[in-house]
Amino acid sequence: MVIGVTAYLGGCVNISTPFNDVDSVVTAEPFVGLQERQDRRVLRELTGVDPVRTEWCAAFVNAILEIDGIPNLNNQTQYPPLMARSFLYWGERVERTDIQRGDLVVFPRGNEGWQGHVGFYVETIVEDDVEFWVILGGNQDQSVSYAMFNPNRAIGIRRYPINTIVQSAQ
Repeated sequence: MVIGVTAYLGGCVNISTPFNDVDSVVTAEPFVGLQERQDRRVLRELTGVDPVRTEWCAAFVNAILEIDGIPNLNNQTQYPPLMARSFLYWGERVERTDIQRGDLVVFPRGNEGWQGHVGFYVETIVEDDVEFWVILGGNQDQSVSYAMFNPNRAIGIRRYPINTIVQSAQ
């Protein structure tokens, strides 16, 4: 999967970037605007799932983490890798007051307790005295896009410990 993505990006991503300089938001940005029907082949190659037939927000996050060399849910068997709420058990828990660019945020979605949505935190903005988190993710309005979410709806914020990545890379 990484080979195809690297070819698609035309060398825009430096796979050998030091882990402490990894910014998954930057890695995900070249995919903004890809739509699940119009760009079905590209998204299928990137995520490993058919975006028209599968809810693909978690698959998109897994693909971006893989490009960045960060362990993702595709690399384990304990939690379903295509369920957004599985990311509630990935990495380390982050307090709302400590949220940083690139952290994963999980939101509820649908009517079932297992349903959810996951994406990368970009920034906080305030409009008309109301705070929103800008999230970059897949399957947001059937595309890779930026969307604004109410931070009070977040059910989890997660971050992969950088020290673990650096130590395992040595």
